Amino acid sequence: MAGLLAACGSDEKTSGSEGGMDLAEKGKFTFATSGEFKPFSVTNGEGEMTGFDIDVAEAVAKELGLEPNQKKFKFASIVEGVKSGRFDAAVASHTINDDRKKHVDFSTPYYYSGPQIFVRPDSDKEKIADLDGLEIAVSKGSTYAKTAEEVTDNIVLYDSDVTALEALANGRHDAVITDFITGKEAIGAGLKIEGKELLGRSEQAIAVAKDNDELLEKINEALETLRENGTLKEISEKYFGEDITAKPEE
Repeated sequence: MAGLLAACGSDEKTSGSEGGMDLAEKGKFTFATSGEFKPFSVTNGEGEMTGFDIDVAEAVAKELGLEPNQKKFKFASIVEGVKSGRFDAAVASHTINDDRKKHVDFSTPYYYSGPQIFVRPDSDKEKIADLDGLEIAVSKGSTYAKTAEEVTDNIVLYDSDVTALEALANGRHDAVITDFITGKEAIGAGLKIEGKELLGRSEQAIAVAKDNDELLEKINEALETLRENGTLKEISEKYFGEDITAKPEE
């Protein structure tokens, strides 16, 4: 969490106001994501990002009548970038939590997930209590570090969840805590890891600066439209083969 509010440089930019929305660049929906969180965001050889979060952001931009303007940024610093106005929003699989809500406002959730423990196939660890004092890897700026801190001081931070899972599969660390969908995708891609205890449910949402109420309202309206017309479901099924945008039954 140390990197959550890392300082961002104050780039010169041409800001504008459109329909009451304060924008980093006039006519554009400038959104940040890491490009290191497959299949939510991944960077290709040309430096362009694709993935579930990207498709959602582009669909929201279309509803807003704005040009999508993607920005690749280290996950741990994205919240501060939104807070400072460098980006209009973060569409980067941010879990809604009280710490982040001190700095930004969140849209309605655009998908639902939850953290899970991942270990190598030869491990006998099943639950969070089994990891007492062991080495756990998580991504910088994620909510998973806080969960790991409940059972160990031996925490290794990575720039991305995928990198942490790759290190685990290659014999490093005792476990990784990350989103269960990310782990599922990694297993599908051939990583020799196994998912164990699910550690709850989480709501992922778009983050917007606290003083940009009009933009937040319009993003919520856009998400509602995309839910109702089936676009969110379609994007989810494209990447996951199932609908992760529907609120789970209690």
